[in-house]
Amino acid sequence: MDIVDLGLTGISTSRLCFGTGTTGWKHRSNQGDLGIERLAYLLRFAHEHGVSFWDTADMYGTHPHVAAALREVGRETVTVTTKTVSRTADEVRADVERFLGELGTDYLDIVLLHCITDPEWPETMQGPMDVLSDFQSQGLIRAVGCSCHDFEALQAAAASDWVEVNLVRINPEGHAMCAGPEQVIPVIESMDAKGQGVYGMKVMGGGSDLTARPAAAIEFVMGLPAVHAFTIGMMDEGEILANLEAVGAPVPA
Repeated sequence: MDIVDLGLTGISTSRLCFGTGTTGWKHRSNQGDLGIERLAYLLRFAHEHGVSFWDTADMYGTHPHVAAALREVGRETVTVTTKTVSRTADEVRADVERFLGELGTDYLDIVLLHCITDPEWPETMQGPMDVLSDFQSQGLIRAVGCSCHDFEALQAAAASDWVEVNLVRINPEGHAMCAGPEQVIPVIESMDAKGQGVYGMKVMGGGSDLTARPAAAIEFVMGLPAVHAFTIGMMDEGEILANLEAVGAPVPA
């Protein structure tokens, strides 16, 4: 498994990230529906094969599943992203304190402002940003950033001096993206040039026919140097091994 640097964050992790939020919202996801024991096992299985980057969020309802897996593999061996949809300083502060407890950890690697759609968010979200920066100064968060679901919001993230990590929707078809790849890729490149970490989501297009051609979708994203890593929601051992093979990682015979 390739180990990559997420921009200038100082975080090095696996290129392939285990996503736990397929159709994730309202505190549930496809992965969460597997149950704590089963998803924790799959996270450990992937970890044994080099997947040291795990993506979760409050809205996915998978904090308990990730916590169970972390207890088995060791906290220091995994990079964990989680996300908050809260939009006020007090709510974000309460979220982070809760997340630490739910994940059973003394620190969070990456915390993202989740599902940003406001083009003016660097101004309107200053309070939540300040709270995350305060937690970071205390050593409770390693890196901060956002996931955007609007093209102008994505451009604002690229221009921001606060953002350290971006979770960006990217695939060759433009399906479930902020805009087509011809528009999004230059924004991603500007993020990378600025030293921001970038990892991709919706690599399979979130229901497009790319789900039938996963290797081609992965090849496309791996061909973008400015995309440092990417998250894929995986549901069983076969999907994990197939994605490992697609990224060029060794798999058992």
